[in-house]
Formats: sequence, C-alpha cells, structure tokens
Amino acid sequence: YLTCNYNLQNSGHSAVRYPTIVVLGAGHSSVLFGIDNYECKMVKFSISNARYTYVHDQKYPSKDVDIHHIISRRRSAKYFVYATAFIVLACALYLYVLKEKSISLVYYSLLFDVCLVKLLLRKPVKKESVVIMPAFGVQLETHYVSGKVFRCFVPIDKILKPVLIECVTPVTCYWTLSLIIRGESEMVLVFKNLRPPVKMLVHVWKALCSATGSKEETCTHAE
Repeated sequence: YLTCNYNLQNSGHSAVRYPTIVVLGAGHSSVLFGIDNYECKMVKFSISNARYTYVHDQKYPSKDVDIHHIISRRRSAKYFVYATAFIVLACALYLYVLKEKSISLVYYSLLFDVCLVKLLLRKPVKKESVVIMPAFGVQLETHYVSGKVFRCFVPIDKILKPVLIECVTPVTCYWTLSLIIRGESEMVLVFKNLRPPVKMLVHVWKALCSATGSKEETCTHAE
C-alpha cells in the first residue's frame, strides 16, 4: 500500500513542497520514506510486545549506517508512582484533619513520597539505540526521559565478536547481547538498562555480526 503526502514549508519568499511516501508491507514490517529538508528516514522493520518496541530504521541517506532501537513502552509506571504518592499524602491529610492525628504523620508521608518518586523514577530510560557504521565502529546510545543522552563509541577494529548470551539464574532466564573487546577482560553490554526478548536482540546481533565479519554463535551463562 503506497501513499504520498506533501508537507508545505516556507523557504524565504517561496514555499517548497516536500513529499512523504509511506509504504506498508505485510505482517508487522513497514517501510517509511520521507524527504524533509533533504533528510531521509526509512523504517525497515519493527516488532512490539507489552514492554518493548524494536525498530530498525535508516535515518541517514547513506545505507552504510545501520540503526537499531529498543524503545521502552512502560509509560504507565510513572503514573502509578505519582498516583501512589498522591494516595499516601491524601490519607495522611485525612488522618490529620478529620482524625486529629499528629502533623508529623503528614511530614513523614511527604518524605515517603519524595523517596518513592526519586527511587522509582530515577533516570528512567526511554530507549537504547545501536548505530552501526561498518567503516568506523559501533555507537551505543542511552536516551533518558529527561532528554539526556549517553553515548559510547567502540571502534570496529576493537570488536572481536558480538555474542548472544543466555543468562540463567535460580529464578529467571533472560538473554543479553554483548561485545567481546580486543585487549579487555570484560565484555561490553549493548543494552545496559533494558532487557528485550531474544526475538528482538537477534536482529541487532546479526547486523553486528555482518558488520564485524563474525560467525553467528550463541552461548549460555549460569549465575
């Protein structure tokens, strides 16, 4: 299915129309191609579940730059924390006003609310991205809700192999994607804050293997 929309933009004394072309494919894959100020963006593939959304896009005109995003969908947690803090404070005010309890109860509830909000909403991560540039290296990005972005660049000649690791604990089992770095004793986690399922990690892993010329291998790690 192909659509074409035109965005009108003023440029000096004239107006320039830039087309936006949307191509929708079968299943959950989609392609989006737009031209806005000569910047191209293509969404090649996406997968979603209740907690995360994986997006493989092409932000830059060069096809050599491969970008993968893991986006957190747990937006409701923030509202739950605020609602809990409000209920605690409302109960404390009710006991103080109607039940004639001590004012210290209100102070303690305020202190509890502040600690709760700081503990649960401290540096919430909005998404983590992997920018693969085969000629240069891999850039790992962590985007916070506050707008702050943390970036870490790993040169391509330092990467020995990307590996998918199955971590088994007494209570859970999950997958991680790591980079084995030349001359380093510890591996670099690709996604440090989010734990997407293996069906999302495998797309990033295959892209990293292709960029580094590594064989696709997995391993299991017991904790």
